[in-house]
Amino acid sequence: MKQVLIDGYGQPEEFARCAEVPDVGAPGAGEVVFDVLAFPINPADVSFCRGTYRLKPPLPATPGAECIGRVTAVGAGVSHVKPGDLVINLQRENWAQRRRVKGEDVIPVPSRMDLRQAAMLRINPPTALLLLTDIVTLKPGDWVIQNVANSAVGRLLIPLARARGVKTMNVVRRESLFSELKTLGADACVVDGPDLAEAVKAQTGGAAIRLGLDAVSGRATARLSACLGEGGVVCNYGSMSGEDPVMSRSTLIAGGQSLVGFILGRGLATRSLEQVRAMYADLGGQIMDGTLYAPVEKVYPIEEIKTALTHAQRGERSGKILVAPNGML
Repeated sequence: MKQVLIDGYGQPEEFARCAEVPDVGAPGAGEVVFDVLAFPINPADVSFCRGTYRLKPPLPATPGAECIGRVTAVGAGVSHVKPGDLVINLQRENWAQRRRVKGEDVIPVPSRMDLRQAAMLRINPPTALLLLTDIVTLKPGDWVIQNVANSAVGRLLIPLARARGVKTMNVVRRESLFSELKTLGADACVVDGPDLAEAVKAQTGGAAIRLGLDAVSGRATARLSACLGEGGVVCNYGSMSGEDPVMSRSTLIAGGQSLVGFILGRGLATRSLEQVRAMYADLGGQIMDGTLYAPVEKVYPIEEIKTALTHAQRGERSGKILVAPNGML
C-alpha cells in the first residue's frame, strides 16, 4: 500500500515522499481497519514536517492528524462500527491508503456526509467550538475577537458563535475578505494593523471584549490584547508568524489580562468518550445541514504529495488542500 513518509525535518515538499509499504493486515480483537478516502493538509501537518510541531517522532515518520475513512473490517469485540461505515480517526499517521487502529479511536459519521467536508471534521470544527466554550464563559451579547478570521477555524467559529448569540470581531489582512465573512454571519471585520484597537473600538462602541483568539503570535498577540477589556483573556492556538506570542507587561499587570494556550487534545481529554462522540455527531449534523462548511481549493492523489504540500503552503488560497489516497473524490 502507499503511505507518505518524511525522511527528514525541514521544507515539507523536499522530505516527503509517497512510499510503498506493507499492508496493515487484518484487525485483531478490538481493532478496526479502514481505507483512507481523504485527508487535509493542515498547518499543524506542515509544522510537523518542518520539525517545529510539539511532536517530533523518530524518522522516517508519517504525518496526518485527521482523515475520513471507510471501514473494511472489524475485530472481535467492536460493535459501534461495521464494514462500510464512514469514520474519523482520533489517532495520527493518517497520510496512508489504509489504517489499522483501536476500535475506540474511530468515530462513525453519517454515511451521506460529503467526503470532502468529512475529511475536515476531526480538528477544525471542534477547535472552533471549544475555543468558544472552554476558555471564557460567554453569554449572548458578548464579543469575541479573532485574528486569521478567514482561516478554516475562523470561518467555522463565526456561525458557531452566532448560534450562541455571541458577536464576532474578525481581524484579517485584507479588506476584500469582509463581504465573504459577513455572509457567514460575522458581526464586524477589521484589517490588522498598528491602529487595530482604535478600529475595533469604533465598531463595537467601546464594548468590553472578554476573549481574544490568536493564531498568529508575535506582535499580533499584543495588538489583539490591546482590543480587550480589563481582565480579558487572550487564547493562543497557533503561530502563523512562527514566533512566540508577545503581550505587554502593562496589560498583564495593570490590565489584569491573561494569556492561555489551547490544543484540541487537551480539550477532548476532559470529556468522556461518549461526550466526544456526541460532540462530533452534533458537528457532523451541522455540516450535513449546511450550517458549517469549509471550502476546498483542490484535491490531489497521494502520489502527488510533494505538489500538494507546496500548494498548501501558498498564501491567499480559497480553501483547504485535500489528498485522496484511494482514488479521486
